Amino acid sequence: MAITQTLTTSFKTELLQGLHNFGPTSPNTFKIALYSSTAALNAATTVYTTTGEVTGANYTAGGKTLTISTTPTTASGGTTAFVGFADISWTLATFTTAGALIYNSTNGNRAVAVLNFGGSKTSTSGVFTVQFPAATDTTAIIRIS
Repeated sequence: MAITQTLTTSFKTELLQGLHNFGPTSPNTFKIALYSSTAALNAATTVYTTTGEVTGANYTAGGKTLTISTTPTTASGGTTAFVGFADISWTLATFTTAGALIYNSTNGNRAVAVLNFGGSKTSTSGVFTVQFPAATDTTAIIRIS
């Protein structure tokens, strides 16, 4: 199995259909679920799935709700739109994860982005944090150019 970091193909189509609202007015709820290396997540992933999802202490299926830290914008004079999320943590967590799926829980659990952590990461009764890159036109996790 493999986890391939990407914006999902369905997300790109659904943006044009108006199915994802990142705000600033009444944004949808976006969540992040964690997955083991046995998961198969890639551009063809269309919805949240429990197959390959992490299990362990202080992790609940479906993951956690993300906070939008930067609503959709472009840099001054730029042509790339982007949105940012606040870092998210699980405390007293015991699990091993290799990647994640960001999905829209407001709108049918539709897949948005697949994240690959570059290998398996383990937390043993500790704090596991997904640290998002700065929300800029060159580094934000979701960028449309």
